[in-house]
Amino acid sequence: MVTSAFHQRSTRLLIALSAFFVANALIAESIGTKLFSFEKLVGMDPVNFSMFGQEGLAFNLTCGVLLWPLEFVMTDIVNEFYGPKVVRRISFIAIGLIAYAFLMFYVAIEVPPADFWIGSGKKNGIDNMQTAFGGIFGQGMRIIVGSIVAFGVSQLVDVYVFHKIKKATKGRHIWMRATGSTLVSQLVDSYIVLFIAFWGIFSWQQILSFGIMNYIYKFTAALVLTPVIVWVEKRIEAYLGKDEARRMKAEAAGEDDGQHIEVPTAG
Repeated sequence: MVTSAFHQRSTRLLIALSAFFVANALIAESIGTKLFSFEKLVGMDPVNFSMFGQEGLAFNLTCGVLLWPLEFVMTDIVNEFYGPKVVRRISFIAIGLIAYAFLMFYVAIEVPPADFWIGSGKKNGIDNMQTAFGGIFGQGMRIIVGSIVAFGVSQLVDVYVFHKIKKATKGRHIWMRATGSTLVSQLVDSYIVLFIAFWGIFSWQQILSFGIMNYIYKFTAALVLTPVIVWVEKRIEAYLGKDEARRMKAEAAGEDDGQHIEVPTAG
């Protein structure tokens, strides 16, 4: 039974999507300690925005934002073909594994280092490998909690908005529900992590302004990735077959209403 299920294309596809989803989330969390200048990346001068009394604002972002928009694309694709229950299950698995990974990072930091290893990076300009290791993997607890909570809540929001738009458009225009749900969930994600991680450290004006700068980037990324969603949907339909894809979409849509929708297939 298990072997035969694995040979089904829908099962193999779900395994691949789930693995990529979890790996992408874990990588995003792991590389989030590095900040980068988006303006430098694209070869332009800092924008130097001013808002809420904060001056000189620029797109200085964590490297995690390079992957988070793609994560929400994956959420919408899984949502489209497998339904909200599967998205929630995968999201909870990802949250559990992210928490486990951070626990292991802290264990690795606290394990006594070998004496020769501490100075082994000097030829590369790293005076103390233990300090460097701790600096990369030892994110603050508030940042970790904020990031995990933001991820979980924003995923639930994405699922909810996605199906509301899908119902309103009667299943048409995947680009509309995917982009719309991502825009809402990314806004939620941006501010939850900032408020949990930095409330009492930054003023509310700083938090609001930093959140807007992050959201402008995420908003733009969501729009840029809209054609990717449509392309991926078409590729999956071709892989599954139109009848099977239509059946899965109908069941995914019916699941949100507690219904089971039967769609006739050819043959």
